[in-house]
Amino acid sequence: MATLQLYFLLFLLNPLTIQLKSQLLPITTTISVLDFGATADGITFDTVAIQSAINQISSSGGGTLNFPTNLSFLTATLFLKSGVTLEVEEGARIIAGVREEDYPPEHRLWYLIVADGEKNVGIKGKGIIDGRGEMFVQRKDPKKNIMVSWNQTGNCNGDECRPKLIGFLDSTGVKVEEINLLQPALWCLHLVRCNDTVIGGVSINGDFNSPNNDGIDIEDSNNTVITGCKIDTGDDAICPKTYTTPMHNLTVRNCWIKTKSSGVKFGSGSWFDFKNMLFDNLTIFDSHRGLALQIRDGGDVSNITFSNIELRTRYYDPSWWGRAEPIYITTCPRDQSSKAGSISNLRFVNISAVSENGVFMSGSEGAELSDVSFVNISITYQRWTDFAGGLDDYRPGCQGLVQHNSTPGIIMEYVSGFEIRHANMRWSHSSILNGWNNPLQFRSFTVSNLSFHDLNLSI
Repeated sequence: MATLQLYFLLFLLNPLTIQLKSQLLPITTTISVLDFGATADGITFDTVAIQSAINQISSSGGGTLNFPTNLSFLTATLFLKSGVTLEVEEGARIIAGVREEDYPPEHRLWYLIVADGEKNVGIKGKGIIDGRGEMFVQRKDPKKNIMVSWNQTGNCNGDECRPKLIGFLDSTGVKVEEINLLQPALWCLHLVRCNDTVIGGVSINGDFNSPNNDGIDIEDSNNTVITGCKIDTGDDAICPKTYTTPMHNLTVRNCWIKTKSSGVKFGSGSWFDFKNMLFDNLTIFDSHRGLALQIRDGGDVSNITFSNIELRTRYYDPSWWGRAEPIYITTCPRDQSSKAGSISNLRFVNISAVSENGVFMSGSEGAELSDVSFVNISITYQRWTDFAGGLDDYRPGCQGLVQHNSTPGIIMEYVSGFEIRHANMRWSHSSILNGWNNPLQFRSFTVSNLSFHDLNLSI
């Protein structure tokens, strides 16, 4: 027996055995960015030190790069590599460079932090990642800020030529947890063709007057879970889009949202299908739209559930898309080269709303909305801002902003199959004085297969 134990001990101590074990067992190292020479004064660029640390951790099998508390790290674009998680401790801050030369020549990589084709990557901690969006405001305007555009070089076209904050591109096994994302100059957290992503406990705070600073944009990405997030920003808060491939299996739960645009918005980029999605237990507060489907490019939408949601929607300046609709369901061609996609099997369950405007449901000829159901819905119609009502908003494309003389509780056009069960619609006295004159409005000859059960109207 003693001989066997000696042989076993020699086997464990054999260098070849140790090498094989290191290849088989995962490495879970935590390294401080200070060990790689970061100055951490918030003034000197620490890009080289941080990127060197990321590269070494990834090449060594993976681990965590720690940013210690009460320190600030100024950086240009960082490329997150497979197996690496950034841990930003509470009180620590990663700060974005604000010059065009701080970002790669290739416009698609204009992010402060980007993972491109990586596996098992993440960001965690209770610290701050600061996009310094205020530095991209060319002129402040209480209606809508005028933003800087880096389109002079030709690397980018249009007026959205500025960097996003964080991007995961063509990556799998993404985790973003309990981090504070501050002042993005453009989109804040962007998933592109990712698979198996978890976003939990993230706080996003953007300038409420700046356009295009979306909260979370989920583009062509599948099997995504978003939970416990707080999003307070100017533009769309949670925004699924399809440009290159269909999207399925998105779950969003337990989030608080405030925005000058839509709390949840499908599109408007919608070239491919959206299927099997759940939005549950959300609070959307003082937003320009609550739950929105803005399908413009031919993609089909099916099997979507919105449940247990509290909404409060109000008017803002009409330069922002939206007219205070608590629920907005539209499909129409963006332009003459586009087509309308279908929207079907859409469920709204246990929805409570206070709104300055009514529900807007608009399909298109040949692409009617179908199998839409409202179950246990309560909507209180009330006016409290001074913005003018009486406008239907089809933007982008389609008919644009259309003057409408009445303000119905629900507008329907090109709908084939709509059910309401157990619904309460209430009008405040102030709303009656401000032009509310019709609970339900159907556009002639475009609506069919309606079913109302236990629909209560009151003042």
